[in-house]
Formats: sequence, C-alpha cells, structure tokens
Amino acid sequence: MLWNGREDGAKTVRRMNITLRQLKVFEAVARHASYTRAAEELHLTQPAVSIQVKSLEEVLGLALFEQFGKQIYLTTAGEEILRYSRGIAAQIDEIGDVVARLKGVSRGSLHLAVATTANYFITHLLAAFHREFPEVAINLSVTNRQALLKQLAENRIDMVVMGEPPAEQGLAGTAFMENPLVVIAAPGHPLSSRRRIPLKTIAKEPFVVREEGSGTRAAMTRFARRHQIAITPAMVMTSNEAIKQAVSAGLGLGLVSAHTLELDLYAERLQILDVAHFPITREWYVVNREGKRLSPAAQAFKQFLIDNADTVWPTATKAAGAITGASG
Repeated sequence: MLWNGREDGAKTVRRMNITLRQLKVFEAVARHASYTRAAEELHLTQPAVSIQVKSLEEVLGLALFEQFGKQIYLTTAGEEILRYSRGIAAQIDEIGDVVARLKGVSRGSLHLAVATTANYFITHLLAAFHREFPEVAINLSVTNRQALLKQLAENRIDMVVMGEPPAEQGLAGTAFMENPLVVIAAPGHPLSSRRRIPLKTIAKEPFVVREEGSGTRAAMTRFARRHQIAITPAMVMTSNEAIKQAVSAGLGLGLVSAHTLELDLYAERLQILDVAHFPITREWYVVNREGKRLSPAAQAFKQFLIDNADTVWPTATKAAGAITGASG
C-alpha cells in the first residue's frame, strides 16, 4: 500500500495521485501509438491528451513513451504500466457489471465487436434486442478477424461475433446461425447458365478475394487445400462491398457470405453460381474469453442471439437452404 509521506519503519513511501482519466488517456495513446488518434477517440484536443500523459509521467517519475521520428513507442516502463492500466479498467468495468446485476438486465452496457461480414445482419439483431431491452447502452465496432482476436485478448470488449474461433487462445464460442459462403459472378458471365460447375473449372477463373487475416480468406484457403485446387487471387480487397462491386464490374469471380447478397440479388447486380461442393458451410459464433464474467446485459444478448437469430434474420437462412438445394 502507498502512503503519503508516512513513516513505515525505515522507509517513506509516497502515495501516487494517479487519476482514472490519466490512465484512460494513456491507454488510448498506447493502443493507437498516436496522440492525434487518441484525441479523436476521446473527443479531446491533442494538447489535452499530451498534458494528461505528461502529468502521469511526472507522478510516476518514469518516461512512458519514446519518440523516433514521427512514431511513438512504449518504453519498458510504459509496457508495464499499460498492463496495470488495463487491469484497473477491467476492474472498473466489473463494478459497473455488479451494479447492473443488482439493478437487473434492464440497464447496463454491451460492448460488442463483429467481423465485417456480420455487419450485414447484426444491426437487425441489435434492433430487435434494443426493443426488448431499451435501456441497455450498446457499443458496436466492426473490424476484421485479427483485430477481433486482439480486442478479446486485451479484454476491451464483452464478446465478438465471428466465424469459428481458434481453439488455442482461451476463448469460449457458441454457434448461433449458419454462414454459407458462395461463389458470385456478374450477370451474363459465361458460367452463369451452367449447373454443377466443376472445381477445376472455377480454379481457372480470376478471383477477387478478401485480405489475409479475414475469416472468408481463411475459409477459402482451407477449402482449396482440402479439394487440392489452386485459387489464384487476381485482386485483393478489404471489404465485401468492394468485392461485390468488382465482381459486378466483371473483374472476376468472388467468394462471399450469402448474408451479404440480399440487395444485390434483388437488384440483379450479381448472381450465385452453381458450383460443385458449394456452398462452403460455416457458422457464426458469439465468442468471449473463457472465464470472463459477463454482465447481465452481455449475458442477455448472448442468449438472445442463440434463441432468436434465425427468427429475426430469416432471409439468410432461407437463402442458405435454397443454395444448398440447388447445389446438392
């Protein structure tokens, strides 16, 4: 325990007047490796952020960052303080969870992150959840698979919605909805009228694909390896919308989740090809850290997904059945 100028035997230990605000600002700067981006996230000016970090360094008597050129890096001391800072933030969150638990599920907050493909349906599910629990504050971020896993590892969110989680990272995942991956083409593509297109034929076509680190790209790689075919990416894009636009323009075939296609199929901008061994059957998972104590709001949302996903978002389920029937 740290005492303010009080004698303790032969030692005098000073209480460190560290504020939660200082720790919050420091964590944001460390996470972004940027004062500017931290200021944007926290809705502060850059000088205000710099002052908070400088004040924390003065209290600690340690430099937390060092700068090389325009880039800032954590010092060894900074890395250690960051670990404690995140632990304190997690404990503060737990206090909020306890209060919410005492008040019941009707209040509280939900910090959720989802894979980019899940963004096509998650807002519909959140809207239905919000109608049932209108006073739960919802915070949503949308990013790729690698970033989701990082947020879980840093305990910055309650849970994520993603494809099957890696087994070795101490994560608990529950499947709640099918996620079929299909091959798409522009209307009028030479393969559009064919049925049961062989994989060797598909492998000769140029593909517009997602970036390394995305769940869709990983599924495509595993599928190609399992069926011993080589799919050569002709173009790499970082979003499903970019892939769909490129495919619609005739730049190649694409592999996307059926959940992303409702409006495109209705407008006849794209079509699903009937390819042997497709769709690739996957599932959506709601994932949290093993052993994490979920708040009542987070527990309620997790159960809501498991119980209601197919009911609230039936279009994808019907599409999955139709595609499977056509290619089966």
